[in-house]
Amino acid sequence: MIEARCLTKVLDGTAVMDNLSFRMEEGGMYGIIGPNGAGKSTLLSLISGVEKPTSGELLLKGKPASDYPRKELAKWVAVLQQGGLIPAGFTVREVAAMGRFPFQSWLGEEKRDVSELLARTLAQTALTELADRSIDRLSGGERQRVALAKVMIQEPQLLLLDEPTTYLDIGYQVQLLDMVKSWQRQNRVTVVAVLHDLNLAAHYCDQLLVLQQGRIVATGSPEEVMVPSLIEQVYGTQAVIVNHPVTGKPQLLLQPSSL
Repeated sequence: MIEARCLTKVLDGTAVMDNLSFRMEEGGMYGIIGPNGAGKSTLLSLISGVEKPTSGELLLKGKPASDYPRKELAKWVAVLQQGGLIPAGFTVREVAAMGRFPFQSWLGEEKRDVSELLARTLAQTALTELADRSIDRLSGGERQRVALAKVMIQEPQLLLLDEPTTYLDIGYQVQLLDMVKSWQRQNRVTVVAVLHDLNLAAHYCDQLLVLQQGRIVATGSPEEVMVPSLIEQVYGTQAVIVNHPVTGKPQLLLQPSSL
């Protein structure tokens, strides 16, 4: 599905991506983690085809991502950003339906009747009762669920998440990622998520890719990546790793240096 070959991106004379090579197979959920300025969002922009690499290649289904026409790529690649929604004035139903834009003619028409798909998507994202409410009357968590519905109705094969839980409280964070994971498993969608919260990344991602200063320093399962020595190397802080009592996934406990 995704392959990077010696991928390099230079901005203002600085290599923000430096010779990255990796593969992400179809149907998995991958997390990109690392400190601020590591190049996580830049990598996601390269995968989405918005940015072109300075050298090397970023291939989607064997073809450079930036070579796809934007509307063609939007038929099977979707991006969910932090707080990225249409301005006020539209209803929940109208915003969700905008996900069908890549499949519509220049008159805004689509041959397929998507009313059932829209209703099912609103139900999956717990938005049915809010369908006719204006976006500006929603909480932050509800707005992010609408953004998720908008990309789900697009029926993508590849979903890119750019820090989707940044402005959400812990309840909405878990709710949103539960919805993403359930939908990903049911539909065999490939998901690539930039996440700051390492504990959430460990719970929801099958594989993690760790970036530091534009380079890959580790890849593997959460169990392989979430180790104290790597956390200290990448984030400059000591941590204790314990297994979650219910899921068994590694979880990070910060260790204050004063203790």
